[in-house]
Amino acid sequence: MAANEESSMRIRPEPESTIPLENNQVTEETGEIAGAGDTSNAALLVEIKKLRSELIATTEENRKKQDEMLQKFESKMEDMKKGVSEKLQSIEALTSNDKPEKSDSTRNVASSKPVKQFKLKHVFEDSNKFQENVSNFSLDEDHDKVNWYINLMRRNNHLGFYVGCEPIAPADDKWSIRTITEYKVVGRKKNDVMRTCENCYQTDEGWGFSKFLDWEEMNKYCLADGKLQVEAKVTIIETTGLGKRKIRKFDESQEDVSDVILVVRDTKFYVSKMYLAAQSPIFKTLLLGNFSESKQSEVKLNGIDPDDFHYFLELLYGESAVDDKNMGCILFPKA
Repeated sequence: MAANEESSMRIRPEPESTIPLENNQVTEETGEIAGAGDTSNAALLVEIKKLRSELIATTEENRKKQDEMLQKFESKMEDMKKGVSEKLQSIEALTSNDKPEKSDSTRNVASSKPVKQFKLKHVFEDSNKFQENVSNFSLDEDHDKVNWYINLMRRNNHLGFYVGCEPIAPADDKWSIRTITEYKVVGRKKNDVMRTCENCYQTDEGWGFSKFLDWEEMNKYCLADGKLQVEAKVTIIETTGLGKRKIRKFDESQEDVSDVILVVRDTKFYVSKMYLAAQSPIFKTLLLGNFSESKQSEVKLNGIDPDDFHYFLELLYGESAVDDKNMGCILFPKA
């Protein structure tokens, strides 16, 4: 009986390999589940595949999010680098010692501070009747003891535009006025024509453009009943030889009657210690007191303009050096 029973039983072949799943085993060949449990084989396989698909999908989604975050981070870093680069370029431009190149028509002086700025205006009558190479002047305008004027001229079918000046009473035979001038011809329909250049006046001759505007274009776009309106904005950058004429000398010619040299911005003034000490308690303390300057042959003074100091010395030496123009400079000297 036992033998018959044994022969009637089917022997399940062992699978080549199995995957442990708690108390069950899934064969790779048949996909059937061997072992204890009542769970359906097919349902369990479906659940496993579902979990696997969800895991793969979740992994892909996380990867995409990471890629997007990485791209945003890289983009933000590029923007930051660009912003830093622009700021560095701005700082470099501000601190650069290089000056812009000067062209023939438009030149700039970035490092100079304007002394004064004013505008000349004039309306020329019958401008369409200007004769060739004949100057047409505006009225003179006085700006700080200097007469300024506009000169227009027809030259080679073009409008010549010039601005000139002449000091009323120059302090020295050699004088100069360095300016940046903006020349403008006013158009009828706000289509103005403008040019700018830097000039250095040393005589009463005018500076400007011989071919500022084509003559036909001027007649077509700028004239109104034969009238031409022009303007010139003048910015004075530097002047020499102007102002009040100096009465007394304090240069090398006074070396034999001086015992100290006062230096103001590389300008040397040869003076007498005892005389200045008698006229000013400040100089008495500085030049005869216990300061180190009292033992020096040259004493450097800061915070004052050389011309203003010259007029101040003249006042101490008894000259009539004060007038309406330099009174403020002597009482309140500028650096």
